[in-house]
Amino acid sequence: MGSAMEVTKKTFTLNTGEKIPAIGLGTWQSKPNEVTEAVKIALKKGYRHIDTALAYGNEAEVGKGIKESGVPRNEIWLTTKLDNTWHHRVTAGIDSSLKDLGTDYVDLYLMHWPSSTDPTDTSKHLPDWNFIKTWQELQKLPATGKVRNIGVSNFGIKNLEKLLNDPSCKTVPAVNQVELHPNCPSPKLVQYCKEKGIHCTGYSCLGSTNSPLYKDATLLKMAEKKGKTPQQLLLAWGIQKGWSVIPKSVSKERIEKNFELDGWELSSQEVHELDNLPDRFKVCGDGWLPVKVFFGDDE
Repeated sequence: MGSAMEVTKKTFTLNTGEKIPAIGLGTWQSKPNEVTEAVKIALKKGYRHIDTALAYGNEAEVGKGIKESGVPRNEIWLTTKLDNTWHHRVTAGIDSSLKDLGTDYVDLYLMHWPSSTDPTDTSKHLPDWNFIKTWQELQKLPATGKVRNIGVSNFGIKNLEKLLNDPSCKTVPAVNQVELHPNCPSPKLVQYCKEKGIHCTGYSCLGSTNSPLYKDATLLKMAEKKGKTPQQLLLAWGIQKGWSVIPKSVSKERIEKNFELDGWELSSQEVHELDNLPDRFKVCGDGWLPVKVFFGDDE
């Protein structure tokens, strides 16, 4: 990394030795026709990290955006995720993603949720499968060359303990991608991951669509004082706290603004203020899953 202020070139080193760019473009809730354009705009601006998932239904458009950007594939960190109904079909899952993305490997492949959902009835969990078995299959992927790093997403301490303590777990996840913003800061979970050598990536790092954070007086006042957008402050907060961030946008102006993080930073006092915003909300709950995955043990 260059100067401390060159945030857009910053990377975090994973337990595999590979380096994940600190800021990426998220694509959850982006409509297919908008995603290709968003990916192109982001890559042309200088982003080198794109995050998608089989469940988003936009991998083909993401792949198209990468190709049309003219940025070489080997300069881009590409993350995708195994969908819940594919847990017992890991090889088919990664092959489907690679085909749609139009690439022969991804930099990071995540288990999207710790729920092995029954594809014939999504209100049910598979009777003879669980995320431990899924991880056993994921562990085989790096040797195939289809995947450079493997990790998990939406894992709290309880499920991480279950996974890491299982004798079949030979590979510690490189990444745990979880919801992280000042109204869902999960300090215990972040600390636990750090102790285990697992890097965190924060999704919904701006608080998602119509974020309540944009009405937060402390944040708005700080943004005005610094001459920055509230979004820029939230991204700087996450990166300075030690995790990578994947803000989602399809607007050219916002995609570009979200990347303008160089040459300034939050003071320790400002980080402390954002650490202590009192409100709490979660964008992504687990009520839609057949099993509970959040146990309130992350704070």
